Amino acid sequence: MSGRHLLIRSSWALSLTQKRTMSAIPESLTRVGRTEVFPNEYPGQNYAFNWCLNGDGVTPLRKSAFRITKPLDLKVAGLAVPKTSPLRVKASDAIPEAGSDALSFETFDQVSQRTRDLLSLADHLYCPEGHVPGTKTGVRVITNAGHLATSLVAYLERAPRKEPPESLPITVYVLEQADTSESFAGFAIEEIEVSTAAAANADQEWTTGEGTAAPMEPKSVASVVIVGKKVDLKVVVAGLELSQKALAADEVEREAKKQQA
Repeated sequence: MSGRHLLIRSSWALSLTQKRTMSAIPESLTRVGRTEVFPNEYPGQNYAFNWCLNGDGVTPLRKSAFRITKPLDLKVAGLAVPKTSPLRVKASDAIPEAGSDALSFETFDQVSQRTRDLLSLADHLYCPEGHVPGTKTGVRVITNAGHLATSLVAYLERAPRKEPPESLPITVYVLEQADTSESFAGFAIEEIEVSTAAAANADQEWTTGEGTAAPMEPKSVASVVIVGKKVDLKVVVAGLELSQKALAADEVEREAKKQQA
């Protein structure tokens, strides 16, 4: 009983000390700095990033998808840090573009969908982000190959980390499978519509008849799909370089049309 009594007195004394300490803190400070906890989040499981990947067509069902924007993120993902940075890589031979004689849109779409489905089932997803070297074109690579993630962090130029994460102009899907005989590499350019920067900065409203909507403008985005038993970084770089050149050419063409209008 004496031990229990001592424990009660100690707890009471601690409570009294806490009250005295808290009473000495200005009320204005006790109202700030409260922590918000998102249940079931941990490294590799981030709700905002998972939603972003879902928008890219990949749903991380194993709840292990790592957003990698700097070398420290590699360590968090359990991967090696690159020994050389920046990493200079010579691209492989050109890979085909969807819609060309070498690759139909139908074939590209079929392989792309199957690849995204299989990536969704991967034990771990590694997603390096950055700029194509020498440009400001944003890239996200979604892969199950850890060695490629390490190399890509060294190859891509570091870009500001945006929160919440959003889809980027170039998305690369790389799937490695030890038991596959499939080998595929291709890219596609697609035109989408996005709200204009002017609409975001100005108090301008456009009426469509069904409500108010911001003005839209066309924008090109690229998808690169690569599948193989052991994917070579040079093939990934080829897809990035070809995609960036195609996106830049589309922007030049649109600007020329604006000048003529």
